[in-house]
Amino acid sequence: MPSIVIVGGGPAGLSAAIYAARANLAVTVLYQDGGSLGKTDKIENYFGFAEPLSGAELLARGQAQAQRLGATLVQTEVTGIEYAAQGFVVKTTGAHYPADAVILATGAPRAVPPIAGVRDFEGRGVSYCAVCDAFFYRGKAVAVLGQGEYALEEARALLPVAASVTLLTNGSTPPATLPEGLLVEQRPVVAIEGEGKVAQVTFAAGAPCAVDGVFIAYGTVGSSDFARKLGAQLDGTRIQTDSGMATAVPGVFAAGDCTGGLLQVAKAVADGAQAAMSAVKFLRK
Repeated sequence: MPSIVIVGGGPAGLSAAIYAARANLAVTVLYQDGGSLGKTDKIENYFGFAEPLSGAELLARGQAQAQRLGATLVQTEVTGIEYAAQGFVVKTTGAHYPADAVILATGAPRAVPPIAGVRDFEGRGVSYCAVCDAFFYRGKAVAVLGQGEYALEEARALLPVAASVTLLTNGSTPPATLPEGLLVEQRPVVAIEGEGKVAQVTFAAGAPCAVDGVFIAYGTVGSSDFARKLGAQLDGTRIQTDSGMATAVPGVFAAGDCTGGLLQVAKAVADGAQAAMSAVKFLRK
């Protein structure tokens, strides 16, 4: 039976799971939380409910529906998606999930950390994709800004290439287990500085850290991050898709807020349904 992994458990991801499960696919939904829907106090503009309901309640109903139809829901953090001999492998903090097709539905991208110089040096030493840009930092000193599993995944991609890799936790406690050779700097970051390109990271106190590049891996990885690493096309942080929600990468689809447009539950549900049906057609070719 063909398998599909859906990254994201909001309305787009759950809608995709419902349609894919009804098409007799092996469906796994990997999600960290309910996203913005789970935090919404009241919804009264979604079709079919005479009275308002909370986002958490609507989310719970969608989860129950997807599970009843045969989808497997796993609450976990997805740290990466890689190409495999056949299809893809979706990596989480605790397991790897093979997939013949993937639907990205983790919502709108995270905010860029409010640190001076991050925006200014984008493309001139500040990067958001180690897999994409590690080659340009061969034999150089780099840093990864972040403290979670996503940051460690980026560091692992850089360690075999760069002369040194420093994890900037920005005041947070680093993970207990670190890749061999990874340096750690816990001081709060004040700014990324340089003349024309990144040259150093400055802290609230003490000497700066000289680096040639800084890779942003703040929080958890989102749909646009996965899409960028796989080679899909982006318009800013919005994943570009065709009318069937297919990206430029065969077998990879996107749905919901990560594709831009109207950031509403109704649109996300429609996107998820379309992405699932396009994935079904792709897998049955």
